[in-house]
Amino acid sequence: MIQEVAPNLRYAELASDASLEAAARWLTENGMTAHIVDSGADASRLALGLIPDGAEVFTATSQTLAEIGLRAAIDASPRLRSVRSVLSQMDMATQWHEMRALGARPDVIVGSVHAVTEQGEVVIASASGSQLGPYASGAGKVIWVVGSQKIVPSLDEAMRRIREYALPLEDERAQLAYGQGSFIGKELIFYREYLPDRVHVILVKEKLGF
Repeated sequence: MIQEVAPNLRYAELASDASLEAAARWLTENGMTAHIVDSGADASRLALGLIPDGAEVFTATSQTLAEIGLRAAIDASPRLRSVRSVLSQMDMATQWHEMRALGARPDVIVGSVHAVTEQGEVVIASASGSQLGPYASGAGKVIWVVGSQKIVPSLDEAMRRIREYALPLEDERAQLAYGQGSFIGKELIFYREYLPDRVHVILVKEKLGF
């Protein structure tokens, strides 16, 4: 558990239109497909539309996905294979290898991130790192839904946002959900994606997640 620190609410403010457009422009320049939408409902519809029929879809643990109902929609979709639904039916004691492989190389991984810079860099922090491998290279397609409050001017500000805002809130959530706090175990920075159409970043003009 981290020391109790009030989150820095400066990092909860929605980005300006100019900042949003700069981030989208540079994400595209850096090989990622950027979309700008007005609402979480719009983001959910767009994300579902980007997933091909029959795909194995892994939903990373994400407050954003929970808020917009996207994880539930994926789990309930008859045209998709929810990896989390499959994992919930497996026995970790006897099927850990198969469970690890399923989560590591899905057709599509859907989640969120902790910061996006105006230069089109993306930063994700994690305690276990379970979602970082699929994000980096294991998944065939990556879809991130990102509230515009996560857009920051620079990589230094992205790191500060994680430590001063996202981590205190995630620590509080983990305490309530699991009875233990959270920490930063690993971080992943996307500077550029070299596979066309692999990474989609849906920027939402709403405050979503941490």
